[in-house]
Amino acid sequence: MPTTLKREVTLVGMGLHSGRPARLVLRPATEGGIRFRRVDIRDRNNLIPARYDLVTDTTLCTLLSNAAGVSVSTVEHLMAALAGTGVTHALVDIDGPEVPIMDGSSLRFTRAILRAGLVDLPGETRAIRVLKPVRVGENGVFAELTPAPSLSIDFEIDFADEAIRHQQKTLSMVNGAFVRELGDCRTFCRRADIEAMQARGLARGGSLDNAVVVDGARILNPGGLRRADEFVRHKMLDALGDLALAGAPILGAYRAARAGHGVTNRLLREFFATPGAWEEVSLDAEAA
Repeated sequence: MPTTLKREVTLVGMGLHSGRPARLVLRPATEGGIRFRRVDIRDRNNLIPARYDLVTDTTLCTLLSNAAGVSVSTVEHLMAALAGTGVTHALVDIDGPEVPIMDGSSLRFTRAILRAGLVDLPGETRAIRVLKPVRVGENGVFAELTPAPSLSIDFEIDFADEAIRHQQKTLSMVNGAFVRELGDCRTFCRRADIEAMQARGLARGGSLDNAVVVDGARILNPGGLRRADEFVRHKMLDALGDLALAGAPILGAYRAARAGHGVTNRLLREFFATPGAWEEVSLDAEAA
């Protein structure tokens, strides 16, 4: 059945790129999927559906924009938390242009959702079944969707940094796997990258509090890594958040190598534009 929150929950955190605090309220909804509402904007349409075809930038994060030019960025970690806990309908009120980065993972979002509790809604749970393979990418960077009974994520990364190097992991995203395996895994970057971006007025909120920062072979965070393969797990978290912009759960296998937000969004656009690649089904009817 479709699912929403039992009650609203409020979170406050810093924007990674703006360095400004933002207040975010997750509200129950009975329809409409996941939607963002910029409550600081009142002179035009401030509602932004969380859809892949409204992604307008993937340079450093995933940014959504509506036809009125109202946007919200860094949605991927919250979208992963909503998808990973099974929330299909919610209204996300936010008083600025950027979802708070929190600790660089989905942990605070996930805990807030679970603390609020979930409630089933009348109607059917719609899902998107992959019927044939669709792939995008080139030069060793790719993402693909292939038929499978449920969503799985297979991700491979390869970085020159000695602290990261090559990592690969596969997970079946069922039975609470996101909460157990991915939700606490933080975004990561090089120390030199943060310094360079801050020098250009970007990543003003970037710090050891909201990312794993590497410098060659060293992890600069005092507590080190939460998991030995936290880097690839975070890329899987990002992928789940970006795949959630399909608008319904995906029944299929996602596989990627060295991919980011842009590649996954390209994959969704190609997937939905490919005749015969997908069909919409009722999960409730299949379970009956």
